[in-house]
Amino acid sequence: MSQSEQPLAAPEREGTMIVGATVRTLGAWPSGWRYPGAHHDPRQDPAALRRLAGVAEAAGLHFLFFGDWLATGAEFEHTDPYLLARVEPFAAISFLAAVTERIGLIATVSSAHAEAYSTARSSASIDLLSDGRCGLSISSGSEPRSAANFGWDRVNGDEDRIAASDEFIEILRGLWDSWDDDAFLADQDSGRLIDPAALHQLNFVGSYRASAGPLNVVRPPQGHPIISVVGSAPSARALAIRQADLSFFSPDGLADAIDFYAEAKRQAARLGRDPDHFLLVTPILPIVAETREKAWSVYDRLVDLVPVETAAGVDGGLALPAGRTVRRLAGLLGVSLNGVLIDEAVPLKMAARFSQLGSDLVDLVRSRSGRTIGGYRPVTYRHLLVAHAVAAPVLVGSAGDIADYMETWYRHRATDGFTVLSAFIGEQFDTFAELVIPELKRRGVFPSEYTGRTLRENLGLPRPASVFSREDQTVG
Repeated sequence: MSQSEQPLAAPEREGTMIVGATVRTLGAWPSGWRYPGAHHDPRQDPAALRRLAGVAEAAGLHFLFFGDWLATGAEFEHTDPYLLARVEPFAAISFLAAVTERIGLIATVSSAHAEAYSTARSSASIDLLSDGRCGLSISSGSEPRSAANFGWDRVNGDEDRIAASDEFIEILRGLWDSWDDDAFLADQDSGRLIDPAALHQLNFVGSYRASAGPLNVVRPPQGHPIISVVGSAPSARALAIRQADLSFFSPDGLADAIDFYAEAKRQAARLGRDPDHFLLVTPILPIVAETREKAWSVYDRLVDLVPVETAAGVDGGLALPAGRTVRRLAGLLGVSLNGVLIDEAVPLKMAARFSQLGSDLVDLVRSRSGRTIGGYRPVTYRHLLVAHAVAAPVLVGSAGDIADYMETWYRHRATDGFTVLSAFIGEQFDTFAELVIPELKRRGVFPSEYTGRTLRENLGLPRPASVFSREDQTVG
């Protein structure tokens, strides 16, 4: 982790940070599943999910987030193995709702390929069955392979897909409000089960979507399940500012995050939203151990497990991605690597000839592993290649190191919290929960226990009034 982002004089900030977890059962590190003891078989996902949810809930994490991608391909084996085969998000959160009690459960749905009515029905049902712990992440993206799985022969442009997502969310909210909270009278003496005036027809007709309603599920315990949007692209950012309760974004460092955060809050306020009710969360991939040196050892082992060329043209027959070659590394460093073996230490004379990008990679390796050119723990060519290949927000260190980073970002208003990507499911996720979360609690920047019953309450978000109500029914 970058020492430049350690806290010096962090400003005061009221409240506590949000911490959730992004669930990738085969790990967020390209070959994390190879680590000894790591979960590595998708056929055993039910047990892995149950165990992970138990650890996360015991630690007090706010939510588990399930991303999605509606296609697969063998090429992901060495880059994104979690995309090869995964439990469908609604099925996953339904399963976990039955074995957890407090933690929020967020499922991704594609507004390009899903129907709003069925999504509203499923999410309202899960919210009811989980006692108010359901959230949705709205994905507006599509690409040719996913589109083909739904019989499409083309992919709509960004403008159309974002506009369709806006309408998708409007329909969801309208359908969730089909029934007033007090619509079911259940008056056994009079025989009146419902108040007919408390049932509302939606009759939404937009440019891309339409739905008549009403929904055949009672109003969810949260009023509206949490809506989240992923992405820092301008179109996704604009959608989040207009519509989301929770926005996942990936900034390029602390300064960029502070600027992004402040501007997003300002734009939300200009739209008439309460900025405090629009939350921004950024991903981290922590590799943590009892000491910084032990964390470096875990990182080194993970680096060793990433398949790369051992020498020019030697890839072990694994059909490696293009970015895992010695030739690619030579291009990045701006030097010839003829005859170089991937696990050799980088000589000082060679490093002095590196391009600016090569020097940046040396700094990145140092921040992640403590290795230095010519040091007792030298930088190897493998470390440089893997640092480039794994474009993730990796933090390596002790619980104090990781907590320092998170506290700095939170207190400087660079984010409202974090979603944790675990290198692999098993020891690494457990260690984060057992070491980092208690440290954050000790510092007073993470709640000591769940403060509410619903996901909204635990995130500090109000329960929205019905879109059909003329009175302010908002409950804090």
